[in-house]
Amino acid sequence: MNNNMLIAAYGVYLPVTLFLTYYVAKTLFNNAKIFMLDIFKGRTEIAESTNHLLRVGFYLLNIGFAMLMLKTNYSVDSGQTLLEVLSLKIGGFSIYLGLMLFLNLYLFFRGKRKSKENQLREMSIQNRVS
Repeated sequence: MNNNMLIAAYGVYLPVTLFLTYYVAKTLFNNAKIFMLDIFKGRTEIAESTNHLLRVGFYLLNIGFAMLMLKTNYSVDSGQTLLEVLSLKIGGFSIYLGLMLFLNLYLFFRGKRKSKENQLREMSIQNRVS
């Protein structure tokens, strides 16, 4: 095994996965503000706080997973194997990140639906009282 090739693989893998995590988190949570404001009925402080906490959790989970995927059992002894290993690792991480993105979207839509159900329930109760 060529240690220089392996270190080169790490040198490419880590910045790429960290950038992908940053880019997805930034895109997801900048667009999530509108969902949070809707879920929390315009209460800005709790919506922003929850959005920030979700963003921190997203970073921790995904950077931790990227670090776990760093180890390789392949013998990186040529440029070809270096590219193949990087392709496998970065491609696998991208698929995982895409799944995490869709999971978060599902949770945002679910939160929005629950908020609307609660709002309708409250309106129904108020109509019965008046």
